[in-house]
Amino acid sequence: MKDITISDDIIYIGADDKTIDLFEGQYVVPNGISYNSYLIRDEKNVVMDTIDKRKTDEWLENLEKALNGQTIDYLVISHLEPDHAYNIGVLAEKYPNMKLIGNMKTFAFLPQFFSIENLDERKIVVAEGDEINIGKHTLQFFMAPMVHWPEVMVTYEKTEKIVFSADGFGKFGTLDTEEDWTCEARRYYFNIVGKYGVQVQDLLKKLATLDVKMICPLHGPILKENLEYYINKYDIWSSYKPEDDGVFIAYASIHGNTANAVKELEEVLKSKGAKKVAMADLTRDDMAEAIEDAFRYDKVILASSSYNFGVFPPMEQFLHHLLGKNYQNRKIGLIENGTWAPTAGKCMQNILNQMKDITICEPIVTIRSTLNEESRKKLEELADNILVK
Repeated sequence: MKDITISDDIIYIGADDKTIDLFEGQYVVPNGISYNSYLIRDEKNVVMDTIDKRKTDEWLENLEKALNGQTIDYLVISHLEPDHAYNIGVLAEKYPNMKLIGNMKTFAFLPQFFSIENLDERKIVVAEGDEINIGKHTLQFFMAPMVHWPEVMVTYEKTEKIVFSADGFGKFGTLDTEEDWTCEARRYYFNIVGKYGVQVQDLLKKLATLDVKMICPLHGPILKENLEYYINKYDIWSSYKPEDDGVFIAYASIHGNTANAVKELEEVLKSKGAKKVAMADLTRDDMAEAIEDAFRYDKVILASSSYNFGVFPPMEQFLHHLLGKNYQNRKIGLIENGTWAPTAGKCMQNILNQMKDITICEPIVTIRSTLNEESRKKLEELADNILVK
């Protein structure tokens, strides 16, 4: 395990998972994922969350080494999703005098996962702002419902001014992965937490009242410096504001003609001064990354073949993902292709109409099989109009 220094009293006991192929059964994680867990050593020893079953043995070894023969007094349960909570039952059995700290919703859901002996006597129910002193350190609890489950809460350690942020500020990738934080944190945020922007905003308002020196998430690196940068990113993302000035083109092409059209459009946009043009082939590229880019840029163009008097399924799937993530506040251009009955445009509009503050940029371009002089003029017109501020 890579040495992760937090403080003299707070020890990292999590583990990197480098062999997992899909996180949550759907997200490609080429650089794996970290399951973060922490031990606070004091007059009372506190474990901050357990980890996934895939790394139980390594986690227990790390925990026992950090305890150095001592016992556990409290387990704080920030979030009950199994990648963080799988070993609650293991720990409760191993340390029968250990108390479990959670909120009312935590203990409403806990029996659905575990049967813990004498749970009523062992549980400590905390509410908004409650504090527990463990010696030199004091833990204060703040509720963060739907960031991204109903029972989620974060813990503020008042002495060292550390926020244990649950899934907030998390990132794909193991802790020894050398890569920029923002891209994989953005992909993580929009795909896992993105639907709940209002709730993230509520949590940010609570954090703004605290003196925060460090953020310890349940996935990804511990954030120790330049915290304003990370918090500002979360503010942008959770406000559904575009992050970058650029055009994101997502396309779904059956035989390559729609793909050829958007590649021409890419060059047209660049020639007209587009600061950035990003592309995603929805039939092949990572869907989660396409979702990330749709939220990242302020202008989006969707291009799809028609299919069975509807829209080609990869585009339909993409749009339903965006709908489920509460996608909003964007300017969108549409391109449809069809040999005898172009229907993709109408179908895309029907889904987009269910989203908030979506502006459809005219014209909606119809291609009949392949680009011709007329449809190329429409692409030029779309490019001009979508680049207008």
